[in-house]
Amino acid sequence: MEGFDLISTGVWSIIPPILALALALITKEVYSSLAIGVFTGMVIYQFSLNGAGFEQLVDSFTMVPQMMAEQIAGNGALLLFLALLGALVVVIAGAGGSRAYGEWVATHIKNAKMAQILTAVLGIIIFVDDYFNCLTVGAVMRPVTDRFKISHEKLAWIIDSTAAPICIIAPVSSWAVAVGGYLGEGGFTTFVQSIPYNFYALLTIVFVFFMCATKKDFGPMRVAEAEFQDEGAKQDIPPKDSALEAMATVGLSDREAADTLPPFNMETVVAERDELDEAAQTAVEEFKGIAISERGRVFDLIVPIVVLIIFSILGMLYAGGFFKGVDFATAVGENPVFGLCIGVCVSLVVAAIMFLPRKLMTLSGYMEGISEGVRSMVGAIMILVLAWSLGGTCRYLLGTGEFVSGFLNSIGVGLALLPAVIFVVAAFIGFAMGTSWGTIALILPIVIGVFPADNPLFLVAIGATLGGAVYGDHVSPISDTTILSSAGAQCNHLRHVATQLPYASVVAVICLVGYLIAGFTGNPWISLAVGVVLMVAAVLVLNKSRYGALKD
Repeated sequence: MEGFDLISTGVWSIIPPILALALALITKEVYSSLAIGVFTGMVIYQFSLNGAGFEQLVDSFTMVPQMMAEQIAGNGALLLFLALLGALVVVIAGAGGSRAYGEWVATHIKNAKMAQILTAVLGIIIFVDDYFNCLTVGAVMRPVTDRFKISHEKLAWIIDSTAAPICIIAPVSSWAVAVGGYLGEGGFTTFVQSIPYNFYALLTIVFVFFMCATKKDFGPMRVAEAEFQDEGAKQDIPPKDSALEAMATVGLSDREAADTLPPFNMETVVAERDELDEAAQTAVEEFKGIAISERGRVFDLIVPIVVLIIFSILGMLYAGGFFKGVDFATAVGENPVFGLCIGVCVSLVVAAIMFLPRKLMTLSGYMEGISEGVRSMVGAIMILVLAWSLGGTCRYLLGTGEFVSGFLNSIGVGLALLPAVIFVVAAFIGFAMGTSWGTIALILPIVIGVFPADNPLFLVAIGATLGGAVYGDHVSPISDTTILSSAGAQCNHLRHVATQLPYASVVAVICLVGYLIAGFTGNPWISLAVGVVLMVAAVLVLNKSRYGALKD
């Protein structure tokens, strides 16, 4: 990087990421933790290069914005895509296409099985952003699932299991571009190549459809389903003034099934009540105030997303010189983020052509939607910039990766076991912090340093990082997407966490086995095949066991 020299700082090179990680776990706050990690890295760099002193401390401070500016300048197209994608998400929400899908589904579904499957299908369709996914699927499908007496816990689980898992493996999504940014040059291509190794996301989606199709529920989820069908009652809508209070008071103490839920207080595992309340308020208010048109049609949801996909691919080909004779594979990987920017711009234009003449929204409403969508991405962009800065400090200044790799080799730790270890560590951090993006931002810089890009385990380790982070986020009570899934389904939040935990953990344990296999074989398909077999066997056994037959 311009203005920076790579030096060897030995064991000091691991202090910045470890400090950032420790602060994040203690404070549950990612931004300041990453910023302090970057500053600490700059101090180590200056003190190692020029000796300790006040002048070096000042230089270290000034190098932080310099590093951030370098990262922003080198990733401008990526930041633009995230901002425009946020705008597209809000504009589509305002057009009422999602609401129209729900009305169509309500007139065509004949049984509870189809209601669950089509809820999952809608979750797959809305892959561009997880927040938009949670809020939209819940609002659209809750009346349909209530009609067929599907519990709010089951609906919340389906929403949560088709939000982050689909976003983290969809190449045209905010998550894809963010992860590609963390991975540095050629990062988007690396992300696409790592998709088969994201066992948790892939197997979770398979698990959702398998459970919806077979209805072989077990544990607390089976209890919740039986209760809801027996009572034939809906939970009350949470009052607007306190989402958390509604979540905490509707459920555990006044239900007979509470005895079958995990024997611990979910609130006190990782957070105090005020932390949960703050997380709930922040998440629910993310899309507060969006006016939804009552005249939208199903194609108002489908067409902009299809246009986004088609023109993103065409944009990649155009940016890579495909139409000037460059072969397809080379063209797609040449400048993919610029191609995504082209795709989202075309999609916004098509949305305007579709929505404005039909008066689904006014011109001022359309522009307000774009402004609100861009604003909704500011937090994600800040995490990205800080994570890039920490990664750049470790990679280009301190030599963190070289030190960690050399240390592991010196003590004889086999790299084949590391993907499984990385999966567990990422899961723990994601659970404790309640954020996938923050977890990925903390771990990927270290992973990239340990595994060279030509190492067969490089993609396995990246998949383990992404999968572990999503699982930890998936079962965390303070995760934004977990809270939004509860809110969207109007489900007691702690019951959602308790009923989802066994389902997500079954998949996670199977994934751990998969990463052990992949660590020695380097082949994702063997692990996925074994994972599907183990998943089916586990569900059948648990469904027939005493645990699965609770209150049956």
